[in-house]
Amino acid sequence: MGGLGARRDGAMPRHEAPLRAEELTSRARLALALPSVIGHRGAAACAPENTLAGLRKAWELGCRWVEFDVRLTMDKHLILLHDDRIERTTDGRGRAAALALAALRHFDAGAWCGPGFKGERIPTLADAVALLGEIGIGANVELKAARGREAETGAAAAAMLSRLWPSHLPVPLISSFHQDALAAARARSPGIARGILFRAVPKNWRAIAESLGCAAIHADHRRLHPAIAAEIRQSGYPLLAYTVNDPTRAHMLLEWGVTSVFSDVPHILAAAAGVGDRAGVSAAAEPSPAEPPPQGAVQ
Repeated sequence: MGGLGARRDGAMPRHEAPLRAEELTSRARLALALPSVIGHRGAAACAPENTLAGLRKAWELGCRWVEFDVRLTMDKHLILLHDDRIERTTDGRGRAAALALAALRHFDAGAWCGPGFKGERIPTLADAVALLGEIGIGANVELKAARGREAETGAAAAAMLSRLWPSHLPVPLISSFHQDALAAARARSPGIARGILFRAVPKNWRAIAESLGCAAIHADHRRLHPAIAAEIRQSGYPLLAYTVNDPTRAHMLLEWGVTSVFSDVPHILAAAAGVGDRAGVSAAAEPSPAEPPPQGAVQ
């Protein structure tokens, strides 16, 4: 097997059932675009997650793609934030959905990660897209939503990405656990690829993916096994696994046919593989964190 950052040949397996032409094109194009390693929430073990500093750090470490989370504020702005509440990653308090953007901008989103990140703010999706255009990396945008705002979030994110996404970047991938968010994103911008997130892949995964017009399957790596990975790949879907911070486990998943792994430490995975190019992640990176982050699921 090639290094963790090296692209495989991208060839798609034979399909078990006929596909509509646009579905085949979307899935095949996505599989070819995705690198083997994607920076998780930027590079979450090396910089504050879901911040512009985190996206820059991922680029400095050689990532060609990053993943980050978006959700709506009270006044309907899309911001980068994983949790419903802001306590874990800022010095503020409260639910993001109950706070206006202007209030959220007052809080420090970087100091908790180290003094060098003091003053970092919660960015908007527009801020993130502008930076991605400058540094030239692709993105998986995961939709988070307060209860009852799933469809609103999906439609808003798809509309903004359609309007602002730089033409020189690969088309973004929208993903979510929320099926209503994906359906709304599809209705607003059907040309943007979508991925359905599962914890454990259900038996009816294909029916769910087809009903939403999804081009990719995302799953918790701890609940994957070779048989389900083969089933997904043989059905023509890219398979993305979260969150993988151990190089040995990453190698195993890629051997099973997993297309991409999300990692808080993408540079460690690349360095362990002896990769020296930027096809996925550069091996030339700064020292690893003092304490390796745990393997785990993205909730």
